[in-house]
Amino acid sequence: MKHTYLLLSLLLLSGISSAQNKTTIIDSMLHRTNRLGLFKGNVLVVDNGKVVYKGAIGFTDASQTAKLTTAYRFHIGSIAKEFNAVGIMMLKEQGKLSLDDKITKYLTNLPAWANQISIKNLLQYTSGVPDLKWKTVKNDADIWADMQKLEKLDFEPGTQYAYNNSNTFLQRRIIEKITGLTFNDFVVQKMLKPCGMSNSLLDPDDSTPLMAKSYNNDLKQSSLIYPITGWTAVILDDFYKWEKALESFKLINPASTKEILTPFAPNKQCGLGGGSMENNKLIIHEHDGTSLNYQALLTANAALGRTVILMTNNKQNNLYDINRTIQAILDGKPFKQPKKSVLTTFGKQLDSLKGEHIITFYNNLKTKYAADYGFEDEASLNEIGYYFKSKNRIDDALLVFEYNTTLFPTSGNVFDSLGETYYAKGNKEKALLNYKRSLQLDPTNNTAKAFIANMEKK
Repeated sequence: MKHTYLLLSLLLLSGISSAQNKTTIIDSMLHRTNRLGLFKGNVLVVDNGKVVYKGAIGFTDASQTAKLTTAYRFHIGSIAKEFNAVGIMMLKEQGKLSLDDKITKYLTNLPAWANQISIKNLLQYTSGVPDLKWKTVKNDADIWADMQKLEKLDFEPGTQYAYNNSNTFLQRRIIEKITGLTFNDFVVQKMLKPCGMSNSLLDPDDSTPLMAKSYNNDLKQSSLIYPITGWTAVILDDFYKWEKALESFKLINPASTKEILTPFAPNKQCGLGGGSMENNKLIIHEHDGTSLNYQALLTANAALGRTVILMTNNKQNNLYDINRTIQAILDGKPFKQPKKSVLTTFGKQLDSLKGEHIITFYNNLKTKYAADYGFEDEASLNEIGYYFKSKNRIDDALLVFEYNTTLFPTSGNVFDSLGETYYAKGNKEKALLNYKRSLQLDPTNNTAKAFIANMEKK
């Protein structure tokens, strides 16, 4: 019996030691990353339902005088769109709307094009409404005035995908029309309070206490005045409470959750970002957001009781790299230290280049800065490729992705990116070819499976 107690004690001590070791390794990695100028912000790591790491590294604003604490709030960019998506589904469950309803049932004084758009189109970013005129709009009234003057849509609703904040704006106005509350009051009363998110708030301004201010590498600070309202700022603990509310279906049921977890097409965004469900359980949830110089990333694996939350007020476009490192540490696997982003540092130079000059410039950087930047895997060039794609420089994006496949011919990920970009160009034949190659290299690529099945069905 004594031997049994001794063995149990040793196992318990081993488990504690292992958890402590992971905490130490994560802390060391994050501080090294901070010293390289690659991360400033707040971090929460939960594994097996227990907090492994919780910390704040960096400063509250561009003056770099006051240090961050875990009590500080951050903007989370597009992740805040989860609140309007969940709000729409709450009203659907209450029988107050149908996703097939045309938006003109709730929003009047819009031109005739509004009669074509359903609420589901807004949720899936397939409405065809052009993006906001960011250079001229100063408030919600300006946005509404622009929509009333809009003569036509960019495309027929439900036929294409265009991720923009016009869809978000209209969702929030529908919620207001149905409930009689401002969108901000609706979020506070119907979501934040029920979820116990007492330290979160909407639309903070420059004078809001305990609000991290975002700034760039030149220490230029951004104002918190946004031209569109309805953005929730959170602290780590509240962000985690929100994730647990989604996993436990506290606000909406599994069917509604699946509805806003299922995108219009592979590799597209939806209300909850991305993820998967099994047997009416939310298993995987991942969402990232960027706004001003804020960036945020939440990844959750309910089966492992694991959630990683990263929030920064000094974006470096590397939160996925940091997350991958943390995941490897939690899994007890070898990991790579995060490195500087080529795109973040040399984005202006890349912007000025075209065609083969991009590849030549990249290779010169690789020769000169191999130790400091992430040249050893496909992520660096992929980031550059998606940057060009986001600017509709499709040919330059294709060039970058094609070159990446020659550098990393065994990576299913790079062929996936190439296939996606050929599809964006309208070359379905080459898109299909590259998705098939991606699936060959990575049989777990569900996105490729879905794309291939959809294309071969036509």
